[in-house]
Amino acid sequence: MVLFLTLFIAGIALVAIGAAVDGMLYMLSVGVLLLIADLLYLAARSMWRSPRRPAR
Repeated sequence: MVLFLTLFIAGIALVAIGAAVDGMLYMLSVGVLLLIADLLYLAARSMWRSPRRPAR
């Protein structure tokens, strides 16, 4: 979960800097790609964990 939050905060920071500073479109696109990768990581992690838990 720490990795997810770290990547999420870094992605938001890159998007904010890329949107605020003129000529930093590449930073905006890297931030968006990082956020997409972070969401895919979270989805994959939740899919891997769900069938292993025993029903109580």
